[in-house]
Amino acid sequence: MVRQSARQASKTGAATAAAATATATATTATSVSITRIKKTVSAKSNGTGVKKETADVETKVEVKKTNVAKRKAPAPATIKDEDDSEDDSPVKKETAKKPAAKKRKTKVATKGDDNMILAPRTAVTSLKRAMYIGAHVSGAGGVQNSIQNAVNIGANSFALFLKSQRKWSSPPLAADAKTQFHAMLKQHGYDAAQHILPHGSYLVNLAQADKTKADQAYENFIDDLQRCEALGIRLYNFHPGSTGGETMAAATGRIAAQLNRAHKATKSVITVIENMCGSGNVVGSRFEDLRDIIRLVDDKSRVGVCIDTCHAFAAGYDLRSPEAFAETVAKFDEIVGLKYLKAFHLNDSKAPFASHRDLHANIGTGFLGLRAFHSIVNHEAFQDLPMVLETPIDEKGPDGKSVENKQIWADEIKLLESLIGADAGSAEFKAQAVELQAKGAAERAKVQDQVDKKAVKDAKKGTKKAKAAAPKKGGRAKKKDEDEDDEEEEHECGSGSD
Repeated sequence: MVRQSARQASKTGAATAAAATATATATTATSVSITRIKKTVSAKSNGTGVKKETADVETKVEVKKTNVAKRKAPAPATIKDEDDSEDDSPVKKETAKKPAAKKRKTKVATKGDDNMILAPRTAVTSLKRAMYIGAHVSGAGGVQNSIQNAVNIGANSFALFLKSQRKWSSPPLAADAKTQFHAMLKQHGYDAAQHILPHGSYLVNLAQADKTKADQAYENFIDDLQRCEALGIRLYNFHPGSTGGETMAAATGRIAAQLNRAHKATKSVITVIENMCGSGNVVGSRFEDLRDIIRLVDDKSRVGVCIDTCHAFAAGYDLRSPEAFAETVAKFDEIVGLKYLKAFHLNDSKAPFASHRDLHANIGTGFLGLRAFHSIVNHEAFQDLPMVLETPIDEKGPDGKSVENKQIWADEIKLLESLIGADAGSAEFKAQAVELQAKGAAERAKVQDQVDKKAVKDAKKGTKKAKAAAPKKGGRAKKKDEDEDDEEEEHECGSGSD
């Protein structure tokens, strides 16, 4: 028994020593990662280009991967039900900030995980224009986590979902999440009232005519507004909805009525309507739709507009040249009023002009091109507004699985900031614009081909309709099929459930 106890003690001591060694190894890996980050930030501050940053980050990720593999997963965070990891970004596949890497093996390969600083925040006062540029980041595990995620990519503004955007009901905002959110705001110097732009649920359709469904949409909507007020957030962005086949006038009237109801139930949040790109039943594709909603809102100080550049372009509002940009801005001011412009979603478009297709592209790689974004970030009237990227960040890893590379957002933020005050006529700018266009050429050609084929199909459909002007046998069935095709197209830039 004595020898057995001694052997057990020996094994226990060996296990303790092994654990200590593993801990030391993990600590070493972490310190290496931090040192490397410092070098990357230094390289950027010394004027090193975006390409250099990307190469350095790849090295960091490899070190981070080693650290994750050796580290024992900590206990789950107390606010684990704040929203679902899969539901956390308009990019659709935002990776959750989970404590353990075992459940998501691809997460180790994701660039920009956890608390890794991918780019330093630029002091807005150092820019020639006060442009607050950021991205729609994850709030998985609790809304407070969105702040660190914004810091990691060098964002000076950001968007998030306040809860799961795929569920009609969610747990209430946790008290400790609220406390930590305010503490993080203070620590990192974000102005929640000016530069944080939560995004509403895709399920909500405030134009809903059915009373039961309309009440369900309102309850989800008002819950988000109440969360905003608890967090000190003043701007709340949402998709206006769908007519459901009724008139546009009736739909805009219902949206305004829901907003009036919500404004009376809350105190300070500005409800920010996003422009859309669709046609037919989708509300908000035309500036006139936005104007008509605002006209019917009682408290005009509580309503505004967020312009999504991809949506605007796909809806037929051109931004590509300085002249086209000026014309579109003037049109918006005339129809809606620039005083109602509260925010931007900055996205290039994989789909061509007036295609009514909502396909976001990375900045400069789409049909909009770099020149359009140069015009936006240099326009004086747009200063101090939150400008949020919703560009794709998914890439295929070595195993063929899709992983997120948040370095893309970090680089795009720096790219957009570099355009402020830049000479768009310079050889350097033109070369950069050409390089970005080359990166997106294949995707643009693919979507252009799809659009062209649909145009041919629609033309044939129009010819058939003309020939079938007089009632004939089978006409009703054909009309039904055509209406279904139209409805499918209208939902390409959809908003709100029916």
